[in-house]
Amino acid sequence: MNQDQSAIVDVVRSILGDQSTQASVIAAEGPGWNESLWKVLCEKGFATISIPEALGGSGGDLADACLVLHELGRSAAAVPFAENTLLAGWALAEAGVTLPRGMSTMSTGTSKDELTVTGDSGGAVLDGVLHRVPWATHSNQIVVLAEIDRKPHLIQVPTTLTTIEAGRNLAMESRDMVRFEKVTVSADKVVEAPEAVNQESLRLRGALSRAALIAGALDRVTEITIRYTAEREQFGRPIARFQAVQRHLVRIAEQTVSARMAVDAAAINASTHLDFFDIASAKIVASEAAGTVSAASHQAHGAIGMTKEYELGQLSRRLWSWRDECGSEAVWSRSLGARVAEAGAGALWPRISTALAPERSANDKVAVNR
Repeated sequence: MNQDQSAIVDVVRSILGDQSTQASVIAAEGPGWNESLWKVLCEKGFATISIPEALGGSGGDLADACLVLHELGRSAAAVPFAENTLLAGWALAEAGVTLPRGMSTMSTGTSKDELTVTGDSGGAVLDGVLHRVPWATHSNQIVVLAEIDRKPHLIQVPTTLTTIEAGRNLAMESRDMVRFEKVTVSADKVVEAPEAVNQESLRLRGALSRAALIAGALDRVTEITIRYTAEREQFGRPIARFQAVQRHLVRIAEQTVSARMAVDAAAINASTHLDFFDIASAKIVASEAAGTVSAASHQAHGAIGMTKEYELGQLSRRLWSWRDECGSEAVWSRSLGARVAEAGAGALWPRISTALAPERSANDKVAVNR
């Protein structure tokens, strides 16, 4: 981590210390998001990291954005950074569109989606349903990637033109059903999508975002479990000194470090190009670790871990939600296995032993209001 990245972590962690306390996390479950935190992140320039400054962002790259996601996951923060920035903002920026005012969201798609898009005088008409769209209730626009006349286009749909049925994931974060009833979008809100913006790239960026959130939450779970087992005494000594508890702590630590390493490798390489092998591996490792660590940490905590007010319960529900969003470990394992088999035995070892991408140029800065 270079000096600029360390500064990002320090400032974001400071903001979260004020805006994403345990009380704030509980309060955000009512509306489905932490609006006050999102406003601060926008004001300070952290909500648009990785989007070029010339297009309304704060600059930086995907590795910088993953640092922000790590900290958001660590503090159980309910904000739409991944969808607003890594998906919708990035897609529009790739097409040369300046980041629109207000919050944007974008879905990586589900098997239940049924959406028909047709062209109309340079604009578009949308009819159908999108399921489990993150933060749609709170967004100003939904960015949709769809084909018009057999060419992919990005369509900015104002949420005021849609019907939204509020939904939640297990962490009580906003995941909504959006109905489009022959919604007409004007030509100025429709642009042809560049080659880099496709369903595969959106799927990979979504998976990386969830893996980074999981890695952050795992770090915090490890911290509070180590602290609790050192302070909680039984039979006159801390329970961390019991061999059974030590096994849980070792398992938690090794899974947390594995997830963080996998995410860091994928994020660093993604700063230059999205690599399926890196991101699929990171999502698999992180999602598997989410299950293992949450189970072991609850064993170490006993009944206290299940309470809504205690931090472990808040983090666990996020781990259980994020591990399945944007593809579970089973989904990505099947996809990765198919790719490896298709490439052949001769490609396996070179792929595994590929080094990290070189560190980026010192000129690649992030503009934030510290």
